[in-house]
Amino acid sequence: MRKKIVLITGAAGEIGHALVDNLVERDNHPLLTLDLQALPADLSGKTTHIQGDIMDKSLLSRLVSEYEIDTIYHLAALLSTRSEFTPEAAHRVNVEGTLMLLQLAAEQSEWRSKPVKFIFPSSIAAYGMPDLESKIKYARVREWEWNYPRTMYGCNKLYCEQLGIYFSEFYRQLAADRPTMLDFRSLRFPGLISAFTVPSGGTSDFGPEMLHAAAKDEPYACFVREDVCIPFMAMPDAVTALLCLTDASRESLSRRVYNVTSFSLSASDFHKHVLKFFPRARITFEPDDKRQRIVDSWPADLDDSAAQRDWGWKPQYGLERSFEEYLVPNIIKQYHP
Repeated sequence: MRKKIVLITGAAGEIGHALVDNLVERDNHPLLTLDLQALPADLSGKTTHIQGDIMDKSLLSRLVSEYEIDTIYHLAALLSTRSEFTPEAAHRVNVEGTLMLLQLAAEQSEWRSKPVKFIFPSSIAAYGMPDLESKIKYARVREWEWNYPRTMYGCNKLYCEQLGIYFSEFYRQLAADRPTMLDFRSLRFPGLISAFTVPSGGTSDFGPEMLHAAAKDEPYACFVREDVCIPFMAMPDAVTALLCLTDASRESLSRRVYNVTSFSLSASDFHKHVLKFFPRARITFEPDDKRQRIVDSWPADLDDSAAQRDWGWKPQYGLERSFEEYLVPNIIKQYHP
């Protein structure tokens, strides 16, 4: 008999690290993690880990033969900055890898006559504001507005959202006997800030990079202007949002893709909050025109009223609590144990 499991791809990354800890505490189904990298030492023994590539078809076939997959958290991706340098690789990993997992989930759903939940973290990068005037005028953006991404990463995320909707609602729609469909659910995250993992190439990472550099007493040159404003979220809230969306009844959901957010602030205000806790921080602003244009295309805030209405979303970590209770004390411990 196949063993029922929850599959997490990209588990060694920022979201995966926090998600594994939380899922272990829930004790629903055993966890199976997949990543190109080994898991951090503190996650050892908490999951069955496979070090491998989601593009490896033979590996995925082996997983299907050995396990009944109940839920998939598909976190594996090439992030925004790296995707701009290697767009073909980004498309392979972010799109083709997702397509292969969606097909796997569709087959599993049909085989067990019960939908596999497919949880997909999307991004603010799926938006594309045409200019700063529009960004100011339309400050709080809804899910269906300004879906004109400027980056390969954003294009990948937006397309994968559509693939998920297709496999949930229209897959094999012309077949005489349609199969049980998978249950795709996605969150569009703002910039995520973790106290425990070092930023790894996201274009929104200028905020967390300030914090980590300050804690290490290293100088940091911020790659965006002081006035640029985007929304952020502390990692505990990101994980809470993923778990709440997973637990929501299908009947309560009016959408497949939801905005979630916590607080918005400018790079200058982020700098001021860093100085509040690290007065000796050496932070300068040296905007990189190319990355600046990307951040300028993202909305200053996200309208997450649909998530609040449908499944009770409410962030627990606002600006002050994020810094005072989560970010600063844990980052200090990381570098000064």
